[in-house]
Parts: sequence; structure tokens; C-alpha cells
Amino acid sequence: MTHTTLPRTTVPDRAVGRPLDRVDGAAKATGTARYSAEYPLPDLAHAALVHAAVSRGRITGIDTSAAAAVPGVITVLTHENAPRMKPPPPTNLLRPSAAVSSSTVNLLNTDEVFWDGQPVAVVVAETTAAAREAAGLVRVDYQRLPATVDFAAAQSDAVPQKGNAIMPAGVRKGDAEAALASAAVSVDLRFTTPPQQHNALEPHATTAHWDGDRLTVHDATQSLDWLRHHLALRFAVPVENVRVIAPYVGGGFGGKGSVWAGTVLTVLAARAIGRPVRMALTRHGVNRTVGGRTPTSQRVALGAGTDGRITALVHTSVARTGRTGGSPEPVTSMSRHLYDAENILLQQSTVELDLLPNTYMRAPGEAVGSFALESAVDELAHRLAIDPVELRMRNEPAADPVSGKRFSQRLLREAYALGAERFGWSHRSARPGSMRDGRWLVGMGVASAYFQAMRMTSDVAVRFSVDGGVLVRCGLQDMGMGSATAQAQIAADALGVPFEAVRVEYGDSALPTAPGAGGSAQTASVASGLLRACEKLNRRLDALARRTGTVGESRATTLAHAGLPSVEAAVGSDTRLGRLAGQARLVSTVVRDQQRWVRAASGAHFCEVRVDPDTGEVRIARWLGVFDVGTVINAKTAASQLRGGIIMGIGMALTEQTLVDPRTGRNMNPGLDTYHVPVHADIPPIDVTWLGEPDPTMPLGLLGVGEVGTTGVAAAVANAVHHATGRRVRDLPITLDKVV
Repeated sequence: MTHTTLPRTTVPDRAVGRPLDRVDGAAKATGTARYSAEYPLPDLAHAALVHAAVSRGRITGIDTSAAAAVPGVITVLTHENAPRMKPPPPTNLLRPSAAVSSSTVNLLNTDEVFWDGQPVAVVVAETTAAAREAAGLVRVDYQRLPATVDFAAAQSDAVPQKGNAIMPAGVRKGDAEAALASAAVSVDLRFTTPPQQHNALEPHATTAHWDGDRLTVHDATQSLDWLRHHLALRFAVPVENVRVIAPYVGGGFGGKGSVWAGTVLTVLAARAIGRPVRMALTRHGVNRTVGGRTPTSQRVALGAGTDGRITALVHTSVARTGRTGGSPEPVTSMSRHLYDAENILLQQSTVELDLLPNTYMRAPGEAVGSFALESAVDELAHRLAIDPVELRMRNEPAADPVSGKRFSQRLLREAYALGAERFGWSHRSARPGSMRDGRWLVGMGVASAYFQAMRMTSDVAVRFSVDGGVLVRCGLQDMGMGSATAQAQIAADALGVPFEAVRVEYGDSALPTAPGAGGSAQTASVASGLLRACEKLNRRLDALARRTGTVGESRATTLAHAGLPSVEAAVGSDTRLGRLAGQARLVSTVVRDQQRWVRAASGAHFCEVRVDPDTGEVRIARWLGVFDVGTVINAKTAASQLRGGIIMGIGMALTEQTLVDPRTGRNMNPGLDTYHVPVHADIPPIDVTWLGEPDPTMPLGLLGVGEVGTTGVAAAVANAVHHATGRRVRDLPITLDKVV
């Protein structure tokens, strides 16, 4: 079983902080919640993809005759007959239409192939079965071209990554290499992490319908507004003509943050046949057309005095992108902020391969970077004969080690102190291999969790009705984490009404614009707009009470005396000028926050493992995570998010890896039969708690909980395995052969 410790600051008579059930729980539990592949539309057709079988090449011939002969097939779209689309814009985080571009390939508008699995045809039929059967009968001939697909072999061609205001790629403070060479004690280690792929509970699916030049799309997306802008650009229609609906999304974790082939080609197919079209990808289809986490090769070198003070920190990385897209990851991000080193050298490099573009995956960069950094710190502690917790505390900075900026809040010492006490860290024997439970070797490991917190801007409308009900309208996304529930709790407290009186409309681009769900930023971003809207509404209601002589009476009474059914207040506007103003507000908010301070959620992971000395089997026995995440809006959903992040980290540590054939570039394990995610038997009791101290620089003091739980997890497991066995595993996942 798992359990949760509630924060010390929970106030029983307020909605914020309480462990309330999710407002969508009943709909999901009873099956009445409709996902993107479940909307009934008249005359609906179904589509399936045909995937390229080469990593780089040109189509020289394509035979669709057998596919077209399958009963129920309506059409087979290829580069020879597909309608033209505008090419996808290069990724640009400042332009909504470009922010979600997954690839520069104009699918079905080119005869070129850029990765094994690229869609080269779409079959549209009356049923899913007919479409998939026919897709298997399309025959494609290729002129094969030279392709680079082996990450390990291509690393020598990596080039330094270009930084930007949001993601710096390199740091030089002092002379880290010289300090390393002269250090009394040093470690210089290499680490690798494999590619990993997304396997959200709901596979990617799209239902698209054109009505003239107006488009309605039901899509499993993490970003309603950016998807809307992207589709408007690709199909040359006004953005006002595109509506994206996604009230329920069955998990995303970054994989649904960009616009992938299935979405665009479903919309293309619907335009081509003049009927609604649905495409629900198979697991294999998802993993051949939707990117995952990049592999990495990392070097972490640390130098320290005999007192344990770190004098040199070197962290370099090589990651991959696709030749036609992909996102460089902030692999060394945590190394900028965690330790008070006198000399720091950080450098991220990338190499382009002829593979499916990679993409964001929960705590992108930090998840894999923390494995290398925190494993190296553990090794340094071992060589210095200093307790790993104590070594971290000796190097805890008072200000940001690189920029010198102050931390908005930093309670890592408190997290470690509470965690060590609750976990029984003092009972740990320092010598590796010295603790046993019967035949099992016992190991205890720790690692720091860290994920920078940010906020964006959000438009929100709030209405108070004469019956005492409150309606919050916002185009936010809820991928299962309880976003609508949290915002209802915030609105209830801001307006002084019961939680049950608040209803939230969300998941529709026709609503006021909200940021996408990503970067652990949506809750704070929407809360900021919601609080402003509630303040405006409170002022209007107070003014109305004064005019009607109902000061001191209920607000419903005020509205009744005024003869008004409701009063509304809003922040932001979806007009052209309103969108431009919102974009300017977004940029200024992000830049201003970065200039003032360093803000992050952080925490401490404590892990205990059992290792079979004969087989190398690793079992995690128990887990404790203590986090500084500011104010927690909902104790139940926050605990679920933190626990889910830890489970994803356990998968990264022990089982998950995408196997890419180094000769062909083909994904060799695209399904859950061969890609191993943790199951219930792999997961121990997970105790999560938080300090409950609000961050003074954020709306309501919240920092976000979605991704910090994953950071540091793989290192905590690896450090526990080292303590149990004396073996330092530096290449994930930690499989039997690496332990024995």
C-alpha cells in the first residue's frame, strides 16, 4: 500500500490544501467521459497509417491497388494525390503556430523519407479494421540513401548546443578542469541513458471534421491553443475557424505537447474526402510516429577538498535530435543550481540523426541529468568517507552558484533533515555490501530532486450567478492530474463560496486561452489569471452591494435586489489585439521572473533496495520523498502526481529503454509486449510528503508538482544498488547483467 502525509499548513475550513476528489472522477470511473476517439459523428470514416521501412530515402514507386480493393476502403492518400498543406514552421517557442512543430517534414507532400516509421500513406475506410487491413497491403519502393542512425557511433560528430534565454546550454565559472586536476579527492565518471518512449494510457487519437473552411478537432493534446494555431497555419484558414476540443486526455507527460503526424494527417484526410475522419493510433503507431526521450552520454567530474567542499564541477552531455526536428534537452540544468562549487564547467552538445525527432518526456533533461550528477555526488561521498546526506548539506549554496541570484525559496536542508529522520537514515551502515536481510543484500540510497518552476499567463472568465453558483471558464488542459479540481478550489476560496458551488469549463479552445499543460507550470499560470479575475468580480459585487443597499447580505441577495441573473469578470481577450497583448504579457512575465531570482521545486529521495547476490535481481523495498513544492492546492492529487513521477523514475532506473537497430534505425520494441514499464509488483510502498511552505514569488505560493518527483529517482536507485553491492552502475537501465 501507499500512504501520504498531509502538509502542516492544511486549513480545514478552506478548500485549498484539502484532499478533495477530482471533479471528473465519476465520469472517468463510470465510462461517461469521452476521449478524442469516442465522439460519435455522422458519416464517420476511419484512417490508418502506412509507415516507411527505410531510415533515409526517396519513394520511387507506391502501389495502392490491393489496398484500394479491400471492401470499405474510401481512398488511399499518398504524396501523389494528397491535398497540399503549408509546410510546418521551424520550432519557435515565441510563436504559437511554431511552438508545437514536431518535424519540418511536410508529410504526404513529399516523396522523401527521413526516418523509419515516417507515414508515407494514409488509408481511409468505413471501419478501423478495413483501414488497418488495407494499410498492410500498400507496397512502397524506395531509393535508399545513406543514413546515420547509431547514436553511440555518431557522438564524435556532436556540436555544442546553442543556448537561448530559456535554455542556456553552457556555463563557465572559474577554471573547473584545473581545479579538478589539483583537487585532493576527485571522481571523473561517464554515464549513459537510453532512449525512452511514451506509453500514456490513452494512445494518440484524433477526430476531425470540416464544415466548409471551419475545422473542429477532437485531439489528445496538451496544448489546445498552440495546436489550433498550428492547424490554422498548415491548412491556411483563420485561427478563429479552428476549434480544438479535449476535455479528457489520458496522460501526456510531454508526448502530446507537439503536433505529430497522426493529428495533421487525420485533418488532411477529412478535408480530402469531405467527411469526418478518426485516426486512433496503435501502440506501434504511436511509437513509430511520436518522439520520446533522447539518449544521452554524460561526463560528470567532481573535485573536492578532504573537508568535502566541492571545488570543481564538470558536467557535459551529448544528446540527439532528429534531422528534421527534435528538442535539445537541458541535461546539465540541475548542475547549474544544486551545489556551491567554486569552479563550474557545463556544456551540452547534440548530434542529428536520421531518426524520429525526439520530444519532451516528464522532466526533460533534468530526469537524465540528475541521474549522472547525483550518482557522481554519491561516489564522491563514498571516496571521501562522508555520509551522502552530509556531503550535500556541506555544499548547499546560499545563492545560485552560477548567476549569484537569490533563490525565491530553497528548503532542501529541511527536506533532507525530515527525510533522514523519517526514513531511519541513521541506521544505514556506511560500508557497501554490509547490510543484509536473510539472503538479500540491502542498500539505502539518496538523491536530490530539483525542477525549475515557471509561470506563464492565462485568460480566465468567472461568473457568479444569483443561485450562488460560480462558473470558471478557461481553456486549460486536464490530463488526469486534477487541474479543473485545483482551479475550483482556488476559486472557492477567492470568492468565499463552497467548493461544491464552483463549476469549471475547460478543454475547449473556444474558451479563454490558457497555456498548455507542461513544465509543471499550468496550475500556477491559470491560478494567476483566476485570482485576478476573482478580484475584479469581488470588486464588482461589492460595488453592486453598495448601490443596492445589501452590504452585509449574501451576494445572491445582492444580485436578486439588482435584478441580475449573474455578474462576470474576465482577464485577457481572444481578439487579435487581445492575443498580441497576451503574448507580450507572457514574454514579459517569463523574462522578469528569470531576471529576479532562481525559482524551483526541490526535494530529497530516500530509497531502500534488496539485491539478490546470485541473480542480480533488484527489488525496491520502500521509498520516501520529501518535497519543497510551495503551497499544495489539493493534497490528494498532488500526492498522486509526486508518486506518479517517482514511478516513472523507477521505470527509467530499472526497465525502460527503446531499442534502436544501429544498422537500420528501426524501433525494435515499439509495443508494451517488449517495452517494459513498471507494473504493480515492481513498485514499493511510496511515502510522499511536502513541507507546505508557500513560495512568496508565486500565485498562492505554489511551485508545481508534476515533474520534480521524477528527478533524482534513477540516481537514488543506483546509489542504493551501489550501497547494497559495491557496484556502481553508470548505464541505465540497471539490468541483471550490470549488477552481477
